[in-house]
Amino acid sequence: MPRAARARTAAFAAATAACTALAVLPLTASAAPTASSLSCGVSYAVNDWGSGFTANVTITDTGTTPINGWTLGYAYTGNQTLQNGWNGTWTQTGQSVTVTNPAYAPTINPGAGYTTSANFSYTGPNTAPTAFTVNGTACGPQSSPPPTSPPPTSPPPTSPPPTSPPPTSPPPTGQAPAVHVAGATLAKADGTPITLHGVNRSGAEFMCVQGHGFFDGPADQTSVTAMKSWGINAVRVPLNEDCWLGHSNVEPAYAGAAYISAVRSYVDLLHRNGLVTVLDLHWTDGAYTGPSAGCSDADATCQKPMPDAAGALPFWTSVAQTFKGDDATVFDLFNEPYPSRATGSAASGWACWRDGGSCAGIGFRVAGMQAMVDAVRSTGADNVLLLGGLEYANDLTQWAAYRPTDPLHNLAASWHSYNFNACSTSSCWDAQLGPLAAQVPVVTGEAGENDCAHGYLDTLLPWLDRHGVSYLAWAWNTWDCGSGPALISSYDGTPTGFGAGYRAHLAGL
Repeated sequence: MPRAARARTAAFAAATAACTALAVLPLTASAAPTASSLSCGVSYAVNDWGSGFTANVTITDTGTTPINGWTLGYAYTGNQTLQNGWNGTWTQTGQSVTVTNPAYAPTINPGAGYTTSANFSYTGPNTAPTAFTVNGTACGPQSSPPPTSPPPTSPPPTSPPPTSPPPTSPPPTGQAPAVHVAGATLAKADGTPITLHGVNRSGAEFMCVQGHGFFDGPADQTSVTAMKSWGINAVRVPLNEDCWLGHSNVEPAYAGAAYISAVRSYVDLLHRNGLVTVLDLHWTDGAYTGPSAGCSDADATCQKPMPDAAGALPFWTSVAQTFKGDDATVFDLFNEPYPSRATGSAASGWACWRDGGSCAGIGFRVAGMQAMVDAVRSTGADNVLLLGGLEYANDLTQWAAYRPTDPLHNLAASWHSYNFNACSTSSCWDAQLGPLAAQVPVVTGEAGENDCAHGYLDTLLPWLDRHGVSYLAWAWNTWDCGSGPALISSYDGTPTGFGAGYRAHLAGL
C-alpha cells in the first residue's frame, strides 16, 4: 500500500491493537464418561523445523456416546519442552504432557474428532509418543485424523481462545494447489490455468515489531471460514524482516523461531482450506530519509524504497528453506519499491531495482531483485516469485526490460492499483499493463480505494478479468475505511461499503 495511506493504516492498527484480543471464558466443568463407556483414538503429527516443532494431536470419539469434558495425556522420551499451546490448556511436568478441553469445545461427538496443538523446543532425537490416554482411558493411536472432523486451529497465539463456540462451518476443502508459471498464466501442477482472487491479511508486518503479537485480529479456522465465504482462493500475508530474523529490536516472544512458527502455522491453516498463500517482504531495515521516506528508523518499522542486502537476503534464504517444496506458497520479493524517488530518475531506479548494491540517494546496500531471486533459488526452492515494479509497484513499464534472470523461468509481475495511483485509468492499463500481461503472469498484489466505496473496483476488476490478471484486495482487517482500504467491519466477514463491492464481484465470477 502506498506510503501515505499505509502510514494512516498502521497508525490506526497500532492504536487499536490492544482491543483486538478476545476475552477468555472460564473453563466449565463437564462430567466425564466412565472408563467403561469411553472409546477413543488419537493421532499425532508434527511440523518439525530442527530445533522445534508443532505437535498436532487429534482426539477421535470412536464410541457411541459423546465425550463430555476431556483430558488428554501422553509422555515424551526426550527433552521436548512445551513453549505454548492452543485449542486446549497445555501443561507439562517432566516428560509428561497434559491437555484439557477449552471452555468453547468440551464435547467430542461420536465419530467426530478435535485437534489441539502446541509448540515445543528440543535437541537430539524427537521421537513421537505412542501411548495416549483420554480421561485415564488408553486410546489407540491412529495414522491420521479422520476426514470428517474439521478441527478449529490457530497459529501459536498470544491471543486467547474465542469467547463463544465456533460456528458450524464446512470442513476445509483440502490442500491448496501448487502453482507455477506457464507462459503468460499461472497454472496448477496438472497444467490447468489458475487466476488468483483473494485478500490481503495485514498485521504480521507491524504487530510483532510494535510489541503487540503476531497478527492483527484472529487467525484461526473460524476467521478463515469467513474469508472463504467470499469465494476467495488466495491470501497474501505481509511479513517483517526483523521479526523473522529475530533481531534485538523485537520482543523475543514475537521474534525468530516464535514468529516463524506462527507464520508457518497460519500458512498450513490456509493451505488446509485450499488457499494459495503469498508471502510478502513488507517492512525492512535501512535508514532512509530521502524523498517519500516513511520513517527515519533504521529498523523494519516502515516501508523503505528498496530492501537492505544485509537483512533481505538472509530473510529470503530462510523463508525459502522453510517453504521449499510447498509450491502452494508464492514469494512476493518486496512489497512496493520506489527507488527512482531516491535515485532521481526512472532509468537509475530500474537499475537499482534489478541490480541493487550502491544506489544513489539510498544510504544502505540494496538487495536488488536479481540477488533476491538468486538467494531463493540457491536453496533449491522452485516457488513462483512475484516482483513488484517501481512507484510502489504501480509502474511496470520497464519490468520486462529489467526482468532478472531465473533459471526456472518462474517469475511473475506484481502490480498494485489504488484510485490515488498514477496509473488508475483504463487507458493507462491498456497502454502499460495489457502488453505485459500478454507476456507474463501479472498478479495485482494489492487493489483498493480510500473512499469506503467500490466505484474504482467496479471499473478495475472487470478489466483485470478480461486480461486474465489475478488480484488480491487490501485488506481483510477491521480498520476504519477512512484510514485506509478495509474490506470488513467484523472478522465474521461483515463487509464495509468497499468490501461489499468486492464480495459482490467475486460472487459474480
